[in-house]
Amino acid sequence: MITGYLSNSIVKGGVSPVFDSPKDYGLTYEDITFTASDGVQLSGWLIKGGTDKIIVQSHYGVQSSRSGYTPEGKGMGKMWKENISFLRHVHYLVDQGYSVLMYDFRNHGESAEGSCPWVTWGPEERKDVVAAVDYVSTHPVYKNAQIGLLSLCMGAASSTYAFGDKDGLKRYPNIKAMVAIQPLRYPDFIKALGLNNFIGRNVTKLNNKRTGIDMNAVSFMPNVKDITVPTLLVQNRNDEYLNQQSIEEYYDALEVEKEMIWLDLGKKRAAGYDYLTRHPKEILFWFDKHMS
Repeated sequence: MITGYLSNSIVKGGVSPVFDSPKDYGLTYEDITFTASDGVQLSGWLIKGGTDKIIVQSHYGVQSSRSGYTPEGKGMGKMWKENISFLRHVHYLVDQGYSVLMYDFRNHGESAEGSCPWVTWGPEERKDVVAAVDYVSTHPVYKNAQIGLLSLCMGAASSTYAFGDKDGLKRYPNIKAMVAIQPLRYPDFIKALGLNNFIGRNVTKLNNKRTGIDMNAVSFMPNVKDITVPTLLVQNRNDEYLNQQSIEEYYDALEVEKEMIWLDLGKKRAAGYDYLTRHPKEILFWFDKHMS
């Protein structure tokens, strides 16, 4: 029973709704759908600002949707006490002249179930990042726009995987910059939970069975060197799941213009996401620097 409960908390999607709307923030937008390479239909918002530069946001996994995080319905497993609404920083981006594509990963929010109905922490979700970039790159209004990637946690992992794919993000010269916020390796998460033991091995065994992936073995780290655009890496140094060595290895492996921001926030991983929504200028300057 405990094995199934813990596995669900790690790989079960569909637990975070789309809980707000751009109209709540006075933003002009349209509801959109597009399709990943394996036929999975993805849902999102195209929020309209300028037409010469656009941000593609990829949210973090399981606990999040394109909206961000809400504690509603989370029971005792709340990672933050109040809503973390990504539309707050998106409003800032629109004010700076950007359009923004916000979408739900497969098995999240209003997007369809994937060919694998479980969250894989990037190996499957990488297809969704590529599909989002392709949607923008073939859009009649934005096909000539510069693209910035705002990639949070699993979004950062998925984007990194996608740079390593032959038919992935390297095919898009219109991508000009990436902000990667708190990328997290599965083994680091398991260890931080105190599950590097018998129970943890059973949880990972079930996760592997569900996803069809060896969760401990697969990693986005070998693909960091394949990233082709200037990258800002952001991490809360007090994140309860942090393995500092892993973050430093990610940064060191980047072969592009790069910068590291260590935030000194509370001892919650979600503090880093909340900080983005409340202090967007401190992080999103990276796009202004590289998307003229």
